Amino acid sequence: MEAQSKVQQKAAGAALAAKRGETRVKDLQGAARNMYEHMTEGELEEMAGVERSGLPERKSH
Repeated sequence: MEAQSKVQQKAAGAALAAKRGETRVKDLQGAARNMYEHMTEGELEEMAGVERSGLPERKSH
């Protein structure tokens, strides 16, 4: 699953850092915390590894 927006990609990166123990879980908020709790490290790597150029800032609904 690839990130749909820059915001989503950044949240995945924050959640991945927490999964790896590089940041504290209690510092996560919103989508990043939800991703941390419900996604595997592999899923987060895939989402966070998306090239940011060309992605919209936020996903339109």
